[in-house]
Amino acid sequence: MINAAIITSTLETVSERCGDLKERIFARLYELDAKFEPLFVMDTDGGVRGSMLETSLNCMIGVAEGRSETPRLLIEAARMIHDGYGLTPAEVDLMFVAMRDVFREIMADDWTGPVDAAWTALLDELATIGAKA
Repeated sequence: MINAAIITSTLETVSERCGDLKERIFARLYELDAKFEPLFVMDTDGGVRGSMLETSLNCMIGVAEGRSETPRLLIEAARMIHDGYGLTPAEVDLMFVAMRDVFREIMADDWTGPVDAAWTALLDELATIGAKA
């Protein structure tokens, strides 16, 4: 089960400690898989990356809190759209992994076992969205 309170608390702490995370998160995404960087070559002002990050955060929070089905539908749609860029669902999910990695780095010693468990549960749940049975 996802502990939404821990997820929310993590995001609050990270936002207090660090301002705009876009550059750090996308740098981590490119480290995870270099094929992503060329996909953003035309995003010269960072608007696409900023929008992608905002949508990803909103979906993560929505799934963690068990809100409406909208976040799940958005994730399924993103997987279908990104298929056109040659990305698999697992590759699309690397965005969530990159975010988690950067949050963990910022939290440092405050990234405890329960925090890690909550984020692992969230990433595991995100990976199941739209998965074929």
